[in-house]
Amino acid sequence: MNRLADSQSPYLLQHADNPVDWWPWGTDAFEEARRRDVPVFLSIGYSACHWCHVMAHESFEDDSVGAYMNEHFVNIKVDREERPDVDAVYMEAVQAATGQGGWPMSVFLTPDAEPFYFGTYFPPSPKHGMPSFPQVLEGVRTAWTDRRAEVDEVAGKIVKDLGERSLALATSELPGEQDLAAALLGLTREYDAVRGGFGGAPKFPPSMALEFLLRHAARTGSEGALQMASDSCEAMARGGIYDQLGGGFARYSVDREWVVPHFEKMLYDNALLCRVYAHLWRATGSDLARRVALETADFMVRELRTGEGGFASALDADSEDAHGRHVEGAYYVWTPGQLRDVLGEADAGLAQAYFGVTEEGTFEEGASVLQLPQDNGTVADAGQIESIRARLLAARAERPAPGRDDKVVAAWNGLAVAALAETGAYFDRPDLIERATEAADLLVRVHLDDAARLARTSRDGRVGPHAGVLEDYADVAEGFLALASVTGEGAWLDFAGFLLDHVLTRFVGEDGTLYDTADDAEKLIRRPQDPTDTATPSGWTAAAGALLSYAAHTGSAAHREAAEGALGVVKTLGSRAPRFIGWGLAVAEAALDGPREVAVVGSASDPAARELWRTALLGTAPGAVVAFGSDGTEFPLLTDRPTPGAYVCRRFVCAAPTTDAGVLGEQVGVRGR
Repeated sequence: MNRLADSQSPYLLQHADNPVDWWPWGTDAFEEARRRDVPVFLSIGYSACHWCHVMAHESFEDDSVGAYMNEHFVNIKVDREERPDVDAVYMEAVQAATGQGGWPMSVFLTPDAEPFYFGTYFPPSPKHGMPSFPQVLEGVRTAWTDRRAEVDEVAGKIVKDLGERSLALATSELPGEQDLAAALLGLTREYDAVRGGFGGAPKFPPSMALEFLLRHAARTGSEGALQMASDSCEAMARGGIYDQLGGGFARYSVDREWVVPHFEKMLYDNALLCRVYAHLWRATGSDLARRVALETADFMVRELRTGEGGFASALDADSEDAHGRHVEGAYYVWTPGQLRDVLGEADAGLAQAYFGVTEEGTFEEGASVLQLPQDNGTVADAGQIESIRARLLAARAERPAPGRDDKVVAAWNGLAVAALAETGAYFDRPDLIERATEAADLLVRVHLDDAARLARTSRDGRVGPHAGVLEDYADVAEGFLALASVTGEGAWLDFAGFLLDHVLTRFVGEDGTLYDTADDAEKLIRRPQDPTDTATPSGWTAAAGALLSYAAHTGSAAHREAAEGALGVVKTLGSRAPRFIGWGLAVAEAALDGPREVAVVGSASDPAARELWRTALLGTAPGAVVAFGSDGTEFPLLTDRPTPGAYVCRRFVCAAPTTDAGVLGEQVGVRGR
């Protein structure tokens, strides 16, 4: 076992018995490189990464490769999910140097942590124009020993260039109607009108852009925005990217038709998409959206929930097939013969037609990914289909399951709390609200210290060693704010306030822009700062959204001003790159609408008050906040409102109170009113 044996990270533990003498990220590793005067090889990945596993099997488990690495390098392994800051700064360097990036990320550094050579996956032998990993190692070693001055010069220039890169994006001006209309036009140009979604292959679920489209449609009545969101959601739900048996979404589709996924399932994707489908149902009443939201919520609870009440990070793409091979997708795909073995001849034929399983297969080796083709012409009794689905799901459960990364990431659990709380409220599923509350309790109990500082991860109820980054503070605050609205418990609003106070004091720069790490975080070659979305909302715009909601709840001018300051970047990027600033656009919609502040005064034991509360939660007004309870509770919105009823306000200027749920529905944009 190497130095990774004591790690909490499942990804690092996967490498603990490699012949490579891995070091965790830290000063000790760089001091060792300095003492030995050798370069550092930095390998960054994550546990559900297919090509990370491939490179590990091909190279890091090879004794001769390991021996060479140990002799000529200090080798560092990083779990990008534990250290998104380290990942971000070196990914920026990789992308600047090569024009692309990905994982596994392979970077060679000086003992001062300055990068000088980059790559991602390297094969064990040369192929497809790529050098082999042994060739790369030999080339870097030779350059280090024979051309050291050149290496130092390159490393210094890269660090200097990174340090001089300025966002130059921030403006004090909020995005307005024209900016959001321009962003919508940009999305329309990139929209795939045939298959839904945006761009070509590989195609990723556009969760943040979909939230913007739903909010824009709610605020402006844009039928085009709603149609793009609805059609994209239907295409994904019918495709192979969605697990037609167990619910939940895979990371992305390798094709533009959503047929063949990259099979890993991430908590963040499923939390974001669960919320999007719930919001789509709220806007349209779509039965498909309702089913997918609930199935995705149930998937998260069933397969990702940990024993401590939090949610695990991911399920692997790979698992063992019937021949004992560890391959991608083995758990999920079916051949016609496998269907017959489980269902018998007649039902197998129906299942083939219904789920789009073909004799030639849609994946590999004659296997198919289950889909729900729109034009399959299959007429089947709903009960029969449910019986088939249940039998296939039971049979699949007997297969070797994909591995699970069971560390709890604060930010992604915050997203899950928001999704489960709202889905539970919309569909009268108190069990989902309870699961959201338990996850929030874990975040408070384990991840928060006495100073309300947030840790990035935990595992088995033990807090991890790494500090939370901006997205952790923002997404956990977002989850707490959603939970406060759904439960009527003002304590969650207070916890959100503690976190957002840290955002204001520790993550805001002198120019008012936001950084991804706190001012007292470990100093890297560059302090990471990125307002654009990746697979999750950027910490920058997630913070803007949580600050805006908190200000709407409390009337805090400081939080409102910080939110508006952060949204200036959306004005700059919205028309240029709307797919990559989707969450910021969604928050801008809320700011333009108010957001609306809904105070429902009454008792939870009063059916009329509960009807008003539910009506308020079902409103589609972008980013509306809801407070429920009696006068004098912990919600500032309820202060000095002794009369039962609902009050709808903007910037604390209120319409006349009402006890009529129909009137309230009109005020908050409930569908059909």
